[in-house]
Amino acid sequence: MSGVAVSARRTVCLVWLALAVCGVQIGSAHDVVRTGNPAERGLTEEDFPRIQQLADNVYTYEALTGSPDDRYTTNTMFVVTDDGVLVADGQGSPEETADLVAEIRKITDKAITHVVICSDHGDHTSGNISFPQDAEFIAHPNSLVNLERSANNPQRDSDAPPIIMPTMLVNASHSLVLGDTSVQILFLGRAHTGGDLFVWLPQEKILFTTEVFLNHMFSGYRSAYPTEWLAAMDKAESLNADILIPGHGFVDDASILEEEWFAYKDHLQVVLDEVKRLHAAGLTVDEAIEQADFGKYGDWSGADSQGPIGIRRMYAELNGELP
Repeated sequence: MSGVAVSARRTVCLVWLALAVCGVQIGSAHDVVRTGNPAERGLTEEDFPRIQQLADNVYTYEALTGSPDDRYTTNTMFVVTDDGVLVADGQGSPEETADLVAEIRKITDKAITHVVICSDHGDHTSGNISFPQDAEFIAHPNSLVNLERSANNPQRDSDAPPIIMPTMLVNASHSLVLGDTSVQILFLGRAHTGGDLFVWLPQEKILFTTEVFLNHMFSGYRSAYPTEWLAAMDKAESLNADILIPGHGFVDDASILEEEWFAYKDHLQVVLDEVKRLHAAGLTVDEAIEQADFGKYGDWSGADSQGPIGIRRMYAELNGELP
């Protein structure tokens, strides 16, 4: 990935300085604690949700989620244009997404016209009923299958919020022009969910990566395609983005996010190589869970819960059992 252009970096730095003056706590690359855990950064529930403006019309929204002893952020990007607002990934409940919509309303009175379902997992879609229902809901065909499967699950709670189905499907790419803003919606391969969509703003050089990239958090594998995941990240790098927005973990300074992107790729490779080693040695999946050593990545947020899930998923992939 190329270095950040001087002019783009200067613009981002001025925006972040303005945010700091307004009271938003943004650390420099030198003093930010590299973690996905808000408490380890000295942040509390009262510090969220957090909105950051990354360009004239581009914002991120970070809201806390997770169990009381494992809090982390779920991130949304929204783009404000004269023709309406595009939202990339919602939040995990109608109430949480209603809070997101309310915060967008504080910035603009333009209607939310497009919602991109970048990740079809419930922590990004279960609140979609709170978006305007005349908006275009955009997803990959694989995500449509996953959403339909969830909606038709006989064990689904009868009082669960309705699952909103996409009204537009993107197989490989789709381009939009909203006002003066160009938006590209890209499928670069199966990764975290199988239907992962990136939202690329070529003028601003900002890439919303959804759950394909988490900032200093162990990956979630329950519906992942581990080998293909790394290939999708390789393709994303060819865009030469200046700012990489993660689906979870903090939206940090652009230089930190670039460093963490490559750390995340390395973590995916280390985990995959370790599981391949254990599989080739003839260990059962349960034995592999007991013996796996992911080095420094074993200390990342979520490793204890997601590590065993990842090992089981990789064994299924290595055994040719994934769809």
